Amino acid sequence: MSADNRAWTAAYPAARHAELLLDWYDRHRRRLPWRALPGEQADPYRVWLSEVMLQQTTVQTVASYFVDFTTRWPKVGDLAAAPLDDLLARWAGLGYYARARNLHKCAQAVVARHGGVFPSDPEALRALPGIGDYTAAAIASIAFDVSAAVMDGNVERVIARLFTVEDPLPKSKPALKALTEMLTPLKRPGDYAQAMMDLGATICTPKRPACGLCPVRGHCAAWVAGTMERYPLKAPKADKPTRHGVCYVLMRKDGAVLLRKRPESGLLGGMLEFPGTVWTESAPTVEAIAAAAPIKADWRDLATGIRHTFTHFHLELSIRVAQVGLGYPKLGRWVAFEKLGDVELPTLFAKVAKRVLKG
Repeated sequence: MSADNRAWTAAYPAARHAELLLDWYDRHRRRLPWRALPGEQADPYRVWLSEVMLQQTTVQTVASYFVDFTTRWPKVGDLAAAPLDDLLARWAGLGYYARARNLHKCAQAVVARHGGVFPSDPEALRALPGIGDYTAAAIASIAFDVSAAVMDGNVERVIARLFTVEDPLPKSKPALKALTEMLTPLKRPGDYAQAMMDLGATICTPKRPACGLCPVRGHCAAWVAGTMERYPLKAPKADKPTRHGVCYVLMRKDGAVLLRKRPESGLLGGMLEFPGTVWTESAPTVEAIAAAAPIKADWRDLATGIRHTFTHFHLELSIRVAQVGLGYPKLGRWVAFEKLGDVELPTLFAKVAKRVLKG
């Protein structure tokens, strides 16, 4: 950290910053399905559910899922009692399915360990399945008004600009967290956390931030220097490898297709899939392709497959299709093609189904 930056940080008016931001939030807060209205006490169940759903997923995408979940399972005990397969089916399309499995485990742990009531202590929250530092701080702050520093991607960007943090992400995360802690007030910390998130989402955006509307621009080192879009600095991303595989779509004469359940652990754990080969960095061998077929049949290859991107790699899947008569109950789960949207089918295999429809 440069001498100028240290001086800026030491002199930063944290109390005034919180005052200005909260005043702005009282007038411009976003209305979101999971957010308590002014004067209402936030429900920790709704805070937790929304924060888990929002991990690596946009607000626009999450909104309808959140309404569906809270309509079906209005309390944490309702979610804990639901069959995991039902939860996974309603989660389909949100991606990162480990979140859904941990959601179920966490709901059951809240019921078993805490009588169906979320604890207010961040440490106790972190002890629950699937709850890390950020989610624990968000629940404690928003639902219980505990002065815990809440830092998501929006907050990282705001803080990096306020203090012109020169280290790139993710190396700068500890410094950003320390600065967030410094600014978090004792009074209304939950509203403050949501104000910072709203500021990053609506004004202090990655590109072309609307600094003229920012309530704290006078305290922003990047605005003073005119370097807003330079921050936050990010380390270069490594190239993602590409993996390859073949999947089999076996269709019965009654219009049902064969699905099987993936192992509980690992990528897309516990979800349904079309049978197929292991995904490997090189194209699967002829022997591997033949061994992965659920049955011997008159398989035909579609002219084109699908490409899908996960967090750490790209996947290219070739698709083989065959038809059989009725029967074959022991091969897996048969689902009517038009009902695939009602089961826990990940986006990857929904793409496969759409490709099959095109022929």
